[in-house]
Amino acid sequence: MELTETDIKILKGLIEDARFSSRQIAKNVGVSVGTVLSRIKKMEDEGLIKGYSVILDHEKLGFQLTVVTEITVSKGKLVETENEIAKIPNVCGVYDVTGSTDAIIVAKFKNREDLSGFTKKLLTVPYIERTNTHIVLTTVKENFRLL
Repeated sequence: MELTETDIKILKGLIEDARFSSRQIAKNVGVSVGTVLSRIKKMEDEGLIKGYSVILDHEKLGFQLTVVTEITVSKGKLVETENEIAKIPNVCGVYDVTGSTDAIIVAKFKNREDLSGFTKKLLTVPYIERTNTHIVLTTVKENFRLL
């Protein structure tokens, strides 16, 4: 989908606060409410806008540990393995990567016991040969609201 300048302004408004009304966005962008509604509908239909959600402070919810785990997978079973890992509730992201490992997993945990259980569970997943887990000490930036 080719984005217009108006589309980008509408998206920036939604990224700032998805609770903004169409009227607020229209006023900020300088277009009609109908234009905002039709452009948002088109971006939803095209799959550019996948949904709407809140941004939580995970630390305030008790998730004190963020980990980045590298995994190495054998026998060409990467996709199946990643799909299995993606079902684990604490997993926030699963990425195919280049380099010495096959995938990177980002996950959050409330305590070391939960992290230990996760790590042990990973090692029981078929075709995972090796894991290398990094505990995040400080989060300098964590924001996927890019445009």
